[in-house]
Amino acid sequence: MINKQLVKTRFQKHLETYSKNSIVQKEMANKLINLLPVKNFQSVLELGCGSGILTQKLTDKITFENYTAVDIVENCKEYISKINTNIKFIQSDIENIDFERKYDLIISNATLQWIDNIEDFINKLKNHLTPNGVLIFSTFSINNFKEISAITNVGLKYYSETEIKKMLSPKYIEENTIEIEFSSPIDVLRHLKLTGVNSITPQHWTKSDLRNFENKYIQLCPNKIKLTYNPMYIIL
Repeated sequence: MINKQLVKTRFQKHLETYSKNSIVQKEMANKLINLLPVKNFQSVLELGCGSGILTQKLTDKITFENYTAVDIVENCKEYISKINTNIKFIQSDIENIDFERKYDLIISNATLQWIDNIEDFINKLKNHLTPNGVLIFSTFSINNFKEISAITNVGLKYYSETEIKKMLSPKYIEENTIEIEFSSPIDVLRHLKLTGVNSITPQHWTKSDLRNFENKYIQLCPNKIKLTYNPMYIIL
């Protein structure tokens, strides 16, 4: 089970630095918007809005009557209200949200990897779509942060494209790989911290732990220090 309180605490702590450092998440938001089959909606539900990266880009590209944004971090409300005062913000773990209506668009960017049971959750979302509604989201596939998991044996449960197809029977699915280069393994850790995605374990590393991590990372990536992202885009 994912420690949701730890996720909330880590993301809340680094909310101000998230937008600046979330390079890949911005690319993913752009991709989601480009994949939308239509741009006019009556009601929109965004899950895991964070500091509003997708919210800002989406509200610039679509028309809507009602827009609800949900995030586990209460402080996200400040960021969302600056984007559009008409957006309703709900502070909640998205797995426990009480849906108020059916939606023409349910959208989520780089969030559903934090769900304990994605199949059950997606089926729940399907029940809250209007007849011609669109459910579209991005998450990550099995090679995401492969360097980190190879060294630490710690990571989220990611699903392959084949597994997602079997579970969800999507209308559309695509994945790609993005590698980001860093000057050192410590810069990799700093990047993860500033984007809040180090929210898997509360472990605090000693100097010895850090040296060991550095040495293993250099052995794993002798030519260049890189971190692999493996985004996946899904339409249902």
